[in-house]
Amino acid sequence: MGLYLVESVLNSNVKDQASFEKKADALQADLSQKQATLIEIQVSKDFSRAFFIVESDERNTINESFRSLEVPISLIKSVRLVGQELEDVKQKADVVNYLVEWNLPENLTMDAYLDRKKTNSVHYAEVPEVSFSRTYVCEDMTKCLCFYDAPNESTVKKAREAVKAPIDTITEILPKN
Repeated sequence: MGLYLVESVLNSNVKDQASFEKKADALQADLSQKQATLIEIQVSKDFSRAFFIVESDERNTINESFRSLEVPISLIKSVRLVGQELEDVKQKADVVNYLVEWNLPENLTMDAYLDRKKTNSVHYAEVPEVSFSRTYVCEDMTKCLCFYDAPNESTVKKAREAVKAPIDTITEILPKN
């Protein structure tokens, strides 16, 4: 089974937490019937964007489920989880409230990315108010999503500076109940 990132620019029928949770429950049920699993869902605080991590044998299975439930797909890519074990993510025990997107430079390889991350991640200690959780790196090396628990956006920026990692966008995500 592979991991896939699915990004969605939500349409107007998902405006609040209740409607989002209803759609997420329907997606989970549909994917389960197709032997796929919705591992993680993060939604922006304003409900404009959502990020789904799905475990599946086939990308088409994911595409079919999202389309049949009218959840628009703006991106679907194979990803690798870095910084946390998949079983830990499945437990949904940690708190994250910020997502950083970084569009990776063309010449960066996965090995170079992982070496860079290993070398620089010790510098997170310089910003103790920010907790790094995990990263999903697109296997085609086009982008990565990094999840943090932080008091505000400026501390996330400070942590990214400490580890010498660029930011293309920061999204405040809705905390879990």
